[in-house]
Amino acid sequence: MDDALKRNGEAVRRKVLGDDYVDRAIGGADAFSGPFQDLLNEYCWGVAWTDDALDLRQRSLLNLGMLAASNRMHEFGIHFRGAIRNGLTDDELRGALVQIAIYCGIPAGVEAFRVARSVRDDMQRKGEC
Repeated sequence: MDDALKRNGEAVRRKVLGDDYVDRAIGGADAFSGPFQDLLNEYCWGVAWTDDALDLRQRSLLNLGMLAASNRMHEFGIHFRGAIRNGLTDDELRGALVQIAIYCGIPAGVEAFRVARSVRDDMQRKGEC
């Protein structure tokens, strides 16, 4: 395990998803699932999110498209919140969701807009956006 990648990955994960989310994920891990949290921090967030080839906004847009296309709507909601935290505007997010609807199909677009609305409502209730 590369400890620097793991630390840097966790830092980016916290920036994108928020401390509360990451604390719950790591704090809820046990002996069985703990190594998976380490893998997420090192590999997913460390390798894929810390290089300079793409910025966080670009990575968020890519994730939204891939998660919608693979029908991973729970993760889509988590990353939609992250996209807002990464500074994507309503116009950019709406444009991404329309493109998802066109390329992934209208049902995927309907579900993406439904999840997006739920996330936005939750964030507004909490004063996060």
